[in-house]
Amino acid sequence: MGRLFSLTYPTAAVLLAVRQGHRYGFDIMDVTGLPDGTVYPILRRLERRGVLEGQWEDEAKARIEHRPQRRYYALTPVGEASIEEVLDRFPTLPKIFGAEPGTV
Repeated sequence: MGRLFSLTYPTAAVLLAVRQGHRYGFDIMDVTGLPDGTVYPILRRLERRGVLEGQWEDEAKARIEHRPQRRYYALTPVGEASIEEVLDRFPTLPKIFGAEPGTV
């Protein structure tokens, strides 16, 4: 995994947030406490490297809800495989999100 991206604390937090079902930028920012200038570059970088897969929601749905269109992210198989390294390197991170290590 280290060849694909640097596993910094913010990157690990974003990966764990996506793994726990937080699928778009603002939601990930809320749960991690990281600013948009950190979260969005991480999401783009991880998507470029095949760790995350992103998909834009239907524009009509966003318009109906009077908000910007969201890009939803999901872990790829590479991203799923990286979760073990996240937990090994940052064992207390799941507690920050209110999850036990075995439940992420």
